Amino acid sequence: MKKVQIINGPNLNMLGKREPEIYGYLTLDEINAKLVERSELLDLELFFFQSNHEGAIADKVHEDFNENFDGIIINPGALTHTSVVLRDALAMMSCPMVEIHLSNVYKREAFRHKSMLADIVTGRITGFGHYGYEMALNAIANMINES
Repeated sequence: MKKVQIINGPNLNMLGKREPEIYGYLTLDEINAKLVERSELLDLELFFFQSNHEGAIADKVHEDFNENFDGIIINPGALTHTSVVLRDALAMMSCPMVEIHLSNVYKREAFRHKSMLADIVTGRITGFGHYGYEMALNAIANMINES
C-alpha cells in the first residue's frame, strides 16, 4: 500500500470555528475522516500531521524524507507566503506533492498571492474548500499509479 502524508499548517486545527465563511464549516478531523474513506478506494495509507509551528512541520518533512513517502498533500496555511524553511525542507522530497488552500488565495489580500512553495510542488489546488483535499488525494493517487 502506498503511503501519503497529509500536512496541515498553522490555524488549520481551528477549521469549523475560524472564519467559516472563508474556510468552511467542517473541522480538520471531519476533513481527515472523508480522506480516509476516499483513500480506501484508492488503496492508499494516509498519515496526518498538523502543527502551528514552522519548525515542527519542517521536522515532520525531514522524517517523511527518511520514511520514503509516496506522496505529500500540504496545506501550509500562512507559511505558504513566508516560509523559506518549509520550502527548503520540501525541496528535498522526490515524491509528488500537492499544495492546497481552502480559499481562493488570488481573491484575497495581495500578500496571499505569492507562494514560497509554488516552484517545488507538483501542483496547487486553491479555492475549492474541503473538496480540494479530495481533489489532491485523487491527483496524488494518479501520479503514484503512473510512475
